[in-house]
Amino acid sequence: MTLTTAGEVLYKYAKKILDLHEKIEKEIGKATGMIKGGVTFGASTTLGNHVLPNVIINFRKKHPKIKINMLVGNAKRIEDLLNTGFIDFGIIAGEPSKTWFKAEPILQDELGFIIPIVHPWSRKELISILEITKEPFIMREAGSATRQKIEEYLLSHGIGINKLHIALVLGSTESIKEAVIRGAGVSIISKWDVKEEVKTGKLKFVSPKEEKIFRNFSLIMPTNTVLSPSAEELISYLKNYPYATLL
Repeated sequence: MTLTTAGEVLYKYAKKILDLHEKIEKEIGKATGMIKGGVTFGASTTLGNHVLPNVIINFRKKHPKIKINMLVGNAKRIEDLLNTGFIDFGIIAGEPSKTWFKAEPILQDELGFIIPIVHPWSRKELISILEITKEPFIMREAGSATRQKIEEYLLSHGIGINKLHIALVLGSTESIKEAVIRGAGVSIISKWDVKEEVKTGKLKFVSPKEEKIFRNFSLIMPTNTVLSPSAEELISYLKNYPYATLL
């Protein structure tokens, strides 16, 4: 089916009218603070469990008519959800594996050893990464951005994953923390993940002696994504949030 010349002209101007209507709604919403709509996005486990709940609560106070649906999972799951169009955007640790995703860093993260208070290492201020081969190690599952970062860091110091004494492979940071508290081994996870356990004296977070382990959390989406006004507003809020106040 092809449009007539008149139909093509009508389509051209109808599209312009719809685009203009969307821009008007967006500007009115910003001016009145009453942007409305729904946003569904995905977040990695560290952010989704320990950082973003507080951020989203504060965002909703400012924009009560925007409904938020946050799905939490490892980096692979978030990318899969983006591929299927189930979420508007995602936030993962590191860079996306797909070249057709654009990525923008929004927050820096630090990883380090977590050890039980009764462990001899708890008296140390720094621990050499070479000592990791001497202890039972608890690792995240394949597909986790945390695991990928750990493997990259170890390899940069000549330690292959085959040199680790992996006691357990667990699918969440919560299960890893519980295993470490119970003396099953040591692990490396985000500082955000153990904020409460460090405060209450259940675990100690120690940086490697060689150099600290940093990574970025990146906001990702397909390059051709067209965002709704509510999604744009949430992304702007996430980019400018003072995350340091949450540590």
